[in-house]
Amino acid sequence: MTKGTTILAVAGKDSVVMGGDGQVTVNQTIMKGNARKVRRMYEDKVLTGFAGATADAFALFEKFEGKLNEYGGDLARAAVELAKEWRLDRVLRRLEALLIVADRSGMFLISGAGDVIKPEDDQILAIGSGGPYAAAAAKAFLKSGAKMSTKDVVLESLKIAASICIYTNENIIIEELPCKEEKQS
Repeated sequence: MTKGTTILAVAGKDSVVMGGDGQVTVNQTIMKGNARKVRRMYEDKVLTGFAGATADAFALFEKFEGKLNEYGGDLARAAVELAKEWRLDRVLRRLEALLIVADRSGMFLISGAGDVIKPEDDQILAIGSGGPYAAAAAKAFLKSGAKMSTKDVVLESLKIAASICIYTNENIIIEELPCKEEKQS
């Protein structure tokens, strides 16, 4: 289910950043190298990323966006309600994907098994075949005290995952939410 991608979310002091590679793999074949697996939702205030079956993920994105709208952008409530529906609905429960959702208040991993997981440190979540490599790299960068922006931590961590995981490429899409909302003039 999680073969074929790497999605990484990191909450830093300066921003919340989510990135993903663009490779779509079917069995042992690279079918596409520039898929967009990371998106913004709910007035650009929520970041979402998926690993798994592409069509299934798009269906889940649509459902999650509906939950965000229904609950006024409350990330935790929308995540829990999606997980409940995903688990209980006969059609949805067959969908094979994992989602990471994040905003300035936190991040969650959502699965069809009914899981809504908030990371212990509230700082790093990763999914997909390259997820463990990206998460380990991000933890190392953050622990080292390197003077890197959160965006750079995500970018470099995804590049490391791409150099190890054959189901991940370096066509990286990154979305960022600054910690403070920018004032529009």
